[in-house]
Amino acid sequence: MVSLPNIQLRELSLEDIEDRYQWSLDKEVTRHLVVPDQYPPFTREDTRRWIEMCINRTNGYEQRAICSKEGVHIGWVDLKNFDRTNKNAELGIAIGDKRYWGKGYGMAALYEMLQIGFKQFSLEKIWLRVDADNTKAMKSYEKAGFVCEGLMRKDRLRHGEFVDRYRFSMLKEELMELLAIMKQ
Repeated sequence: MVSLPNIQLRELSLEDIEDRYQWSLDKEVTRHLVVPDQYPPFTREDTRRWIEMCINRTNGYEQRAICSKEGVHIGWVDLKNFDRTNKNAELGIAIGDKRYWGKGYGMAALYEMLQIGFKQFSLEKIWLRVDADNTKAMKSYEKAGFVCEGLMRKDRLRHGEFVDRYRFSMLKEELMELLAIMKQ
């Protein structure tokens, strides 16, 4: 298994507003996010309100800032759409600082957030959705150990057109097996 960079997941803070706002202006960063039609005119004030809701946990998101070993804020990862009865939730992630793309930071953050989901929230499955044309992300998720559960046809309206998405997931026991292998 490839060595991953050291990262830290920390609680969001109001100091994250400007980074998040600047990332929201970059169409390359926001292309595959669920609500790209809102970026821009996503204002700094909108960004502030969103981060405050995450901090206060009033929007159903468990969102964390992703930071490099040196403390540079590079993106975010979250759990949302919690199904407490069936013990699963959806994962979302974005590396906003493109200098950190393709270097394993996203995968390191995924593994950290998976552990939070399985331990802190007692989940059994964590799933995500990925646009069918986002082949780079699909390859990354498969490499990380996610399993494709299937195609969701015309599942998302993006820039006025419906696009298909795939659903991937990881079970708690699958992550535990992966972590055991990584420690060897």
